[in-house]
Amino acid sequence: MRYKNSPRFISYLTRNTLALILAGGRGVRLKHLTKWRAKPAVPFAGKFRIIDFSLSNCVNSGIRRIGVLTQYKSHSLNLHIQRGWGHFRGELREFVELLPAQQRIEEAWYSGTADSVYQNLDIIRTHSPDHVLILAGDHVYKMDYGTMLARHVDFNADVTVGCIEVPVDKASAFGVMAVDEDMCVTKFLEKPEFPESMPGKEGYALCSMGIYIFNTGFLYEQLIRDADDPKSSHDFGKDILPSIIGRYRVCAYPFTDSDNRVQAYWRDVGTVDAFWESNLELTDVTPELNLYDEDWPIWTLQEQLPPAKFIFDEENRRGTAIDSMISGGCILSGATVRRSLLFSNVSVNDYSEVESSVVLPDVTIGKHCRIRRAVIDRGCEIPDGTVIGEDLEKDQEKYYVSPNGVVLVIPEMLGQSLHHVR
Repeated sequence: MRYKNSPRFISYLTRNTLALILAGGRGVRLKHLTKWRAKPAVPFAGKFRIIDFSLSNCVNSGIRRIGVLTQYKSHSLNLHIQRGWGHFRGELREFVELLPAQQRIEEAWYSGTADSVYQNLDIIRTHSPDHVLILAGDHVYKMDYGTMLARHVDFNADVTVGCIEVPVDKASAFGVMAVDEDMCVTKFLEKPEFPESMPGKEGYALCSMGIYIFNTGFLYEQLIRDADDPKSSHDFGKDILPSIIGRYRVCAYPFTDSDNRVQAYWRDVGTVDAFWESNLELTDVTPELNLYDEDWPIWTLQEQLPPAKFIFDEENRRGTAIDSMISGGCILSGATVRRSLLFSNVSVNDYSEVESSVVLPDVTIGKHCRIRRAVIDRGCEIPDGTVIGEDLEKDQEKYYVSPNGVVLVIPEMLGQSLHHVR
């Protein structure tokens, strides 16, 4: 390659790469949190959406040509991207482009991850990238894709797969791979029932992150071949990767912390329990995910909100937050919040207690409420005197209770509705 020995090697690679973020999934395991929104649009970490992490990774890596493939209930996702990610300079060939399912090639919606890319081949060709970076839009992590691109080129790979180490008892939810001493993939099984341990690391399997780098011409060939196969489910993990291993050069790229070479932070917040836990981890003294990192900021739509406000200083009526994250626009009016994360514009009123809970934007919690181990969805108005999280059997009659006892509340469960439908 003409610029492989250049000191600007990685910047040439990132400039000539097109990123495609697969953001059309429903996220059924998040239950009612995805009743009205796609999983990548679910709020996370106080002020962000889940998709902001993949988008920010692209920008921080120097990749500024990005397509977002949408399908399921994408309205809030579309608005977020249009309002929060519309600052790119078209004259510099920069963009974040929405690519909804629109039956461009045939009269069908996206039927799989590979099919979603296949249906946009004509658009990809207009951008003429050297490489295509394919990402999932529903994972939380910080990753420099530039180093992965450099590794892809150095190894002369046709495809490079980002991978992490996962305990074997949890690996059946992932694509599991085996590699040789050169990190070339020798086997790939999508969500096997009995995953195999890595050589030399018993109890851990090497799993796909759903991050792929393809040489562009090779991607075209494989997508067209797959589209012509009537037996295929048109999925990268189930169909594309297993069909090319052993015939082409498929390499694994372990996602590790560059400083100490240990497993880097990565979360699939695909269940209510995982979503609750990953948010509350951020209230730890030193969380694994550093949102205060000026060298790798997470970008998002910045609402113009006043600072959080804590009012009243009387016995049993004191606006207090302990071991918590409180976002802009929040008002704690004589209420106590412990080890919780409050998103923007949350009001907690007199004598109420919120503990170990995740409260999404625009929620009002009335007076004399006790809320524990809960996720409260956007727009809920919690009536005075409500108790959540203390009697799970009673909670199950009205709300969703997760396997680990986290209570999920959405407006419809309270007899309220943000979405008026006939």
